[in-house]
Amino acid sequence: MAKTNFKNIDEYHSSFSGDILKRMELTRKMINQIVPEAEEVISYQIPAFKIGKKFLLYYAGFPNHLSLSHPWSQDFLEHFKDELKDYKVSKSVIQIPNETEFPEEFVEKIIRFRREEMKETV
Repeated sequence: MAKTNFKNIDEYHSSFSGDILKRMELTRKMINQIVPEAEEVISYQIPAFKIGKKFLLYYAGFPNHLSLSHPWSQDFLEHFKDELKDYKVSKSVIQIPNETEFPEEFVEKIIRFRREEMKETV
């Protein structure tokens, strides 16, 4: 990925192909379906979704994984502690390896959880 001045998510996606592109497109589609009021933006040169001035979720494609990111709350980390054991996780990033089946149901749960968290703060 050489280009770094993306203006929108379509431009970001155009720099990928294959399975990682499919994973990103699916993630985008799920966010748009679950949180239709979320605005698509580029932040830190990666796709992000926000409601008002607050960010719902970021994602990014890499050669070996798809990252989902946000400064995860302690409630989030506790709620998903069993499911997160399968992934490399930091306080703000979950790495989903490209060599594994895409965990669509888990990603959907993450999106729904973040939507509910945001309802408390928006």
